[in-house]
Amino acid sequence: MNSAQDSLEFLDGDNPLETTAVHPESYEATEKLLEKLGYNKQDLLDKEKLKEIKENVKSVDLKETSKELNIGELTLKDILEEISKPGRDPREEMPKPILRSDVLKFEDLKEGMELTGTVRNVVDFGAFVDVGVKHDGLVHISQMSDSYIKHPSQVVSVGDIVKVKVIGIDMEKQKVSLSMK
Repeated sequence: MNSAQDSLEFLDGDNPLETTAVHPESYEATEKLLEKLGYNKQDLLDKEKLKEIKENVKSVDLKETSKELNIGELTLKDILEEISKPGRDPREEMPKPILRSDVLKFEDLKEGMELTGTVRNVVDFGAFVDVGVKHDGLVHISQMSDSYIKHPSQVVSVGDIVKVKVIGIDMEKQKVSLSMK
């Protein structure tokens, strides 16, 4: 786990670096980088200073600074990206699904309906797909392909736009089952 993408984010922790995806192993290097730029980690919480930090990270020499901080250039690049926008949710940058105008709320869904959606999460047992209603629908691993797959990630990734068919609706629990077959 060396990349900034492999860490957990805590939105109300004591350390402002916890609002970023910077890995705790890189906190020391991140603090040194901020110091080099004339800031400290508390400045990540100040909107005005954050604007300045965003501008200053653009002028960082990757090769020189990575040697100085004794970290890899890719790690430094991840850190620079994270300190320039702490607390962002990477899902916000994903494409929005192309939604049907006749499906605006959960009650509009009907079994057999074909929809286009965006994969929002991939888990061991399937994938959650945003089809434009309040709750994401689940495509169970058994409904992803006609051939055997070990893990849903063999078929889909977060952000993929997929065609799905509604195969089950539980109005009481507000759950929808989908198929990609």
